Amino acid sequence: MRSPAEAFDAIERTMWDGRAQAYAASFARLCAYPVGALLDAAEVTAGTYVLDAGTGTGTAAMAARRRGARVRAVDADAGMVAAARAGGVDARVAALPELPFADGEFDAVVANFVLNHVGRPRAALAELRRVLRPGGRLVLTLWSARRGAGQDLLVRACEAGGAVPPAGLPRRDPAEDFARTPEGLAELLEEAAFTAVESTELEWDHRATVEEWWGGAAAGVATIGLVVTSQEPETVVRIRQEYERLSGEFADGGGRLALPHVALLAHARA
Repeated sequence: MRSPAEAFDAIERTMWDGRAQAYAASFARLCAYPVGALLDAAEVTAGTYVLDAGTGTGTAAMAARRRGARVRAVDADAGMVAAARAGGVDARVAALPELPFADGEFDAVVANFVLNHVGRPRAALAELRRVLRPGGRLVLTLWSARRGAGQDLLVRACEAGGAVPPAGLPRRDPAEDFARTPEGLAELLEEAAFTAVESTELEWDHRATVEEWWGGAAAGVATIGLVVTSQEPETVVRIRQEYERLSGEFADGGGRLALPHVALLAHARA
């Protein structure tokens, strides 16, 4: 019988399977926003040996390569790895908390919106610390408990359209969870024996067209995608109608939506 953490990981694997292209066409630009700050905090420059853990389509890894860094990358999803490789990234399939690298191999590890997708975040952090050299930098981002209004647009549309959440949504074991605040994330890193921990919030308006923002959910990307694609066709039509109505609140006057988002960024040393 699977543990709650194993069940969480299994649902996450199923949720992302076959959706790399849909993610690249929708939510990937959103998740790319913190990459510059992420690499700055990791002190990534020419010659830095970097691991991009949970690389997705390879955005952070490619940005690190443009800085002259030596980069390796992993992701749990084969489609994401294929997309990253197509961008020139040395990527392989591997899932936290087990990485195919030696102790102390990397100067820096970055994990952009990854910790929210693993069932055992503490074990994941222990593994990331293992592959860092003494004094090496870990930098990660995570969605905050304090949400921007843009983060709830699709959720509000689902509620207004009468969506019924499916039974198979990923739910982390409460014993493995932690406070999604700057303080809560800092405490988690300190508990994992990292030092010089700093954690803060990032706020920005993500710009996307109405179709782009809807496309990720309609293609089943992420938890909101599971909700949308599990509904009866007539419910999906209602959700789309409500989405178009509610999205008017975020029109930027230039044909796009300005969607406020809030995330956490934390960095620490091994």
